[in-house]
Amino acid sequence: MSRTHRRSLSRSLSVLALLALTAGAVTACSDSDSTAEDSPSSSAGSSASPGTGRAGEAKLHMVDYDGHRLAFYVTQGKGPTIVLDAGGGEDSSQWHDLIPKIQEATGATVVTYDRAGMGKSDAVPGAWSVESAVSDLKAGLDELGVTENVTLVSHSQAGEVATYFAKENPKMLSGAVLVDASLPPLYTDEEITRLAAAAQPQVDAAKKDPDKPQNRQLISTAESYVPMHKAYHKVSWPNSVPATVIVSEKTPFDGSPEDVQRWKDAARTFAADGPNRTLVTADNSSHDIPRDRPDLILKEIETRVATQR
Repeated sequence: MSRTHRRSLSRSLSVLALLALTAGAVTACSDSDSTAEDSPSSSAGSSASPGTGRAGEAKLHMVDYDGHRLAFYVTQGKGPTIVLDAGGGEDSSQWHDLIPKIQEATGATVVTYDRAGMGKSDAVPGAWSVESAVSDLKAGLDELGVTENVTLVSHSQAGEVATYFAKENPKMLSGAVLVDASLPPLYTDEEITRLAAAAQPQVDAAKKDPDKPQNRQLISTAESYVPMHKAYHKVSWPNSVPATVIVSEKTPFDGSPEDVQRWKDAARTFAADGPNRTLVTADNSSHDIPRDRPDLILKEIETRVATQR
């Protein structure tokens, strides 16, 4: 798959996983397009722990949990651990180009993973559950022996995973960088209704080819979307976990000024609702900040890690 096509797909899917407004149609790639070739550990062995492998070399660790297998990748360093969680429709390869820069700048161990149904991780049938996604991430980190001093970096839909993870495991986290993340203040009843209705044509299109990983994720998200986000709107981020909130200039809703403003307002509200939260705007960036402004993400990760040492 060409990089141009992957970028177009990424922009669509990261928004579709939020059931948001976006231009363009749903497209899909074969499983191989989103796994070995672009994976951060495509040359790695089949199993490793954080204590194995040379610095700068990613190692694949397959974690068995609750009847399915999850792919975690560890680039070994020293001191803190930085966990990168990709946006909706993406696997760990979203962070491929940023990982070596993060490790060079911080010296930390860097962990990425494929959420269930993406990359090398097994699909789980049924509606998408953020609680299950949180349990998957916790199980993988436990298996790797990562139990404290974690900086969580979460893009887009992964912001929902991060919020529940922080609520349940605040002592594990020394901080978070939320990259144009889906945040609780956005999801008023009015906005949930708007987003669900706007995304229905893309959901219907995805159902014509439900076996594709990205389509499967979209369909499973749609099944639980309304009740899940009504509940999410009420979830609070723990005050004990510092957070940097990066919001893109264009947001996922470029072309819909009302929703652009609501997305930005949600980020602003979230940042103002607790102590030790910083709001940063990614100028000249689409929702895909990891592609458009990796320099900014790197800077904020460096700052966050430096404050915890």
